[in-house]
Amino acid sequence: MYASVRDDLRTTLDEIRAAGLYKPERVIGTPQSASVSVGSGDVLNFCANNYLGLADHPEVVAAAKEALDRWGYGMASVRFICGTQDVHKELEARLSAFLGQEDTILYSSCFDANGGVFETLLGPEDAVISDALNHASIIDGIRLSKARRHRYANRDLADLEQQLKEAVEGGARRRLIVTDGVFSMDGYVAPLAEICDLADRYDAMVMVDDSHAVGFVGPGGRGTPELHGVMDRVDIITGTLGKALGGASGGYVAARAEIVALLRQRSRPYLFSNSLAPVIAAASLKVLDLLESAGDLRERLNANTALFRTKMTEAGFKILPGDHAIAPVMIGDAAEAGRMAELLLERGVYVIGFSYPVVPMEQARIRVQLSAAHSTEDVERAVAAFIDARRALTG
Repeated sequence: MYASVRDDLRTTLDEIRAAGLYKPERVIGTPQSASVSVGSGDVLNFCANNYLGLADHPEVVAAAKEALDRWGYGMASVRFICGTQDVHKELEARLSAFLGQEDTILYSSCFDANGGVFETLLGPEDAVISDALNHASIIDGIRLSKARRHRYANRDLADLEQQLKEAVEGGARRRLIVTDGVFSMDGYVAPLAEICDLADRYDAMVMVDDSHAVGFVGPGGRGTPELHGVMDRVDIITGTLGKALGGASGGYVAARAEIVALLRQRSRPYLFSNSLAPVIAAASLKVLDLLESAGDLRERLNANTALFRTKMTEAGFKILPGDHAIAPVMIGDAAEAGRMAELLLERGVYVIGFSYPVVPMEQARIRVQLSAAHSTEDVERAVAAFIDARRALTG
């Protein structure tokens, strides 16, 4: 049987390659940092989610080493059987306080966190209203639920209100608006204040996946709800420990107390997945300690972001507008974006070309991600490499 399936799979893979959509995985031979080893040499890393440069921070690494001695390597169990340690409860309490929520529940990833919310909270008599550009984990999580599905155009408040009206007119018992805080392929920030206003008007809850914001967006790094002054109006925040908060893995849901309590009882990814490794929980606590005095890191990240966006715009590149550390350099053609990434790697700058199905057809781009770990010289070198790579690409 597999012989025929194999031929079909090979044909599909050949088609992906021919379209310039194949996504190779590069192996780095060093810790995640502003500069990494790829292949035969060191290159500047502009494609990681290491926004604050904490992935190889000495204090975070030291906390992880200490945790291995104290807590061991893994739990070999799920939370409700024998997979809960003091370090898990401490991290949940610290995240709740940091994000201004009543309680927090840890997951093995934010993908699992988003996969466990909708099915638990919403039934066929309820409605979920989702931004069209929400992360794949939100889309998949919604598919797992039996809730009625409404989708509104990206950050389009008029369309959101229309979908809310339809949900109300359709007799939906519960209404949940869900949005990314920052849209990962564009760097756009959701208009949370206006979303919360509509939620109040139509008696809806608000859920935000703030994976690309917590740690560095907002005056205290508490994410887009803090940025927009709505920390007390957002009902559910999901996020990851795998980006600005140290870059390892793990996710969470921070929310109203009753929501978290129900998730502990019925959320399948929580009930049937191993506990977060204690070493990650302990290192994440150290990250939260560092965030209390991370104003200089956030300032450096903002300065690097502004410098890159300004220099690239002056050089004639098209970058989607905004001030987030995600700076998408728009190319259009998938094959051209892939070739540009290759040329940049040859010039010592590691970036990735994104194409369909990760982004819409004919909207291929190179998503540059700035870090506080980058120096001014690193940013200027990256801009120079883009200019030189464009020259080589266009002949």
